[in-house]
Amino acid sequence: MKIQENKTSGGWKFDVEIIDQDSKTNHTITMSEDFYNSLNTVVSPKEVVEESFNFLLKRESKEQILSTFDITLISKYFPEYIQYVKNP
Repeated sequence: MKIQENKTSGGWKFDVEIIDQDSKTNHTITMSEDFYNSLNTVVSPKEVVEESFNFLLKRESKEQILSTFDITLISKYFPEYIQYVKNP
């Protein structure tokens, strides 16, 4: 997994590339500073995104992950996500 981090006003935008032996997918994720701060975590924003993708990949294939989304959307589909990402 390759993650490119870009700081924006009020948060971050991440370009994520997931590659396996068969194919690759590209994803663009946004995360606000407010959301990151609400996690009250010691890991970096980039690590939050990496753990978020690890979480998703345990539940669905890389092709099923949306190509563009805000990171808060994960908890709408998976209520256990917030607790997971707070304690990876």
